Amino acid sequence: MRAVFSLVLVLGVGLAGFAVYMAKGVFGDYQSALAAERAARANVVETTSVFVVKEGVRYGTQITEQNIRAVNWPKSAIPEGAFTSLDTLFPEGEKRFRTVLRTMEKDEAILAVKVTGPGQDAGVASRLATGMRAFAIRVDVTSGVSGFLAPGDRVDVYWTGRASSDGERRAEDVTKLIESNIQIIAIDQTADLDRTSPTVARTVTVEATPQQVAALAQARATGRLTLSLVGHGDDTVAENVEVDQDQLLGIERRVVEAEQAPQICTVRTRKGGEIVETPIPCPTN
Repeated sequence: MRAVFSLVLVLGVGLAGFAVYMAKGVFGDYQSALAAERAARANVVETTSVFVVKEGVRYGTQITEQNIRAVNWPKSAIPEGAFTSLDTLFPEGEKRFRTVLRTMEKDEAILAVKVTGPGQDAGVASRLATGMRAFAIRVDVTSGVSGFLAPGDRVDVYWTGRASSDGERRAEDVTKLIESNIQIIAIDQTADLDRTSPTVARTVTVEATPQQVAALAQARATGRLTLSLVGHGDDTVAENVEVDQDQLLGIERRVVEAEQAPQICTVRTRKGGEIVETPIPCPTN
């Protein structure tokens, strides 16, 4: 009897130990699964809606609600100028379209710099910043950098003519930098920023302030204008540059002072009906 009781006690203790072991394993698995879930939740990227184009679009294409869609975009990596709401893309009370200024590929985010304002066409006016004006400059193959200019490029403008000083006009031409780092917004009648093929343009339209427009108009009326292409990413502003024929050829002109004529002093005396001038020494100061 005592042996049976001992056997039952041993079996009970064994079963209890096994149950504790199993419970500990299950609890450990639960803890591991819970930790994994928390880690996965910590790695989840917060997203928001960003509007993209459904298909590739080119300059002049109209963007409407039919050729766009919203996608989830990482909130920490939204491109500057992206549209996150339909009301921002197509404001209430405006025409429900925008026009493409820069090429966009399928599923590319719509950016403010790549489209016009609501209801606007892709013309020169849509490219002008607030307070800026458009000014057309007539060019040819030499003054227009051999046709390698494109909308979006920046140029320096040089004037060549005969300057005047105190009403006296110079005998030789002078070339002077009059405007620096001006942006081109159109070539001939197109403002397509994706234009890459070189063509000899007849006119180049630049973006300028009203003061710059006045200076360019005066320069165009009194001489010849030449454009010089500025490299991409070069935001330096050239200093005053002026070259005349003497500087170009290294000629130094000396100013020769005219010899001063001797001073003559006289005294006038009347003799009868005649006036006689008699030289006398001039008084000293």
